Amino acid sequence: MYAFNYQKAKSVADAAAALAKNPDAKALAGGQSLIAAMKLRLAAPAAVVDLGGVAELRGIKSDGKNLVVGAMTRHSEVVFSDDVRKAIPALAHLAGEIGDRMVRNMGTLGGSIAHNDPAADYPAAVLGLGATVETNKRKIAADDFFKGLYETALEPGELITSVSFPVPKRAGYVKFKQPASRFALVGVFVADTGSGVRVAVTGAGPCVFRVPEMEKALASKFAPESVANIRIPDKGLNSDIHASAEYRAHLVTVMAKRAVQAALG
Repeated sequence: MYAFNYQKAKSVADAAAALAKNPDAKALAGGQSLIAAMKLRLAAPAAVVDLGGVAELRGIKSDGKNLVVGAMTRHSEVVFSDDVRKAIPALAHLAGEIGDRMVRNMGTLGGSIAHNDPAADYPAAVLGLGATVETNKRKIAADDFFKGLYETALEPGELITSVSFPVPKRAGYVKFKQPASRFALVGVFVADTGSGVRVAVTGAGPCVFRVPEMEKALASKFAPESVANIRIPDKGLNSDIHASAEYRAHLVTVMAKRAVQAALG
């Protein structure tokens, strides 16, 4: 690991100022991705701005229509939150499927979606529920937030402060896990929002994506058999030692069926 300067931010404004002052600085949320990259010398920020002490970035609030989760809220807090379990049980389930207990006790919602790992779970929930990502500068719709492999709409120095999830009529998330890391080889989040159906896929491609054909079929009939015969093309999907692109394409349909069944209870 290379030498770097460390600063513990006291507020969002404090953190934003520190990041603006040094273009080579990185914000540290849970550290589950950044610290690992630094240890492997894949990342070498000149400075690290720790958000762990910024209380305004943590917490969960529900008003019945929206569930707002602070960017520094730990995965484990989402798992055990009564508000989350009542409003969006599928989101609590998803958080409980992330990594292991140590990862869930350190990792954060904001850190996960800002990093935008192609196999991460939270991007599927954000996109599948049509959430709004709130930053210290603006509000970004989920459809506009995820841009590509490890790429988001965040500008330099911009910090996620919270994510607002609309409460759906029903939702489900199922993933086929890579057994060692518990990342998603393929994960599918399905949500019936009341005004339409959204289907978001993680793990299969370079970035989380929606499947309009499945959404249209489920809008007509919200049942597993509606997506049973829908096949997505494998062109452009991830292919590695764990699974080929062709296998991942097959898994999208299988996981979608299971996600719909999970949403139906």
